[in-house]
Amino acid sequence: MKYHVVWCPKYRRKILIGDIAARLNQIICEVCKEIQAEIIALAIMPEHVHLLLDIPPQLDIANVMQRIKGRASRILRMEFPLLKILPALWARGYYSGFVREDAVEVVRRYILNHLSRKP
Repeated sequence: MKYHVVWCPKYRRKILIGDIAARLNQIICEVCKEIQAEIIALAIMPEHVHLLLDIPPQLDIANVMQRIKGRASRILRMEFPLLKILPALWARGYYSGFVREDAVEVVRRYILNHLSRKP
């Protein structure tokens, strides 16, 4: 099951930069490895994250996102005191869309194209 997922920091603050973005990348990779999900594409922008993910059929995307956002919030706020002043790290929701096999490459290129436009 392949999903394109997008989520944002609370109030779309531009905080996902530098060391914070690098650490977020590590956390996402760790969680995906634990649940045996494959990251097809990942783009961390200053105010949102794009992720193309292949998850095992026994998992649902809501559980996967709860794990990623929950662990990332806890660890990032612990390691970067600047983030503790925010009422919450992530906005409540996220976008997730199922990606058909014939559209995986198109979505992958779309996500990677975001990286080339990163400020």
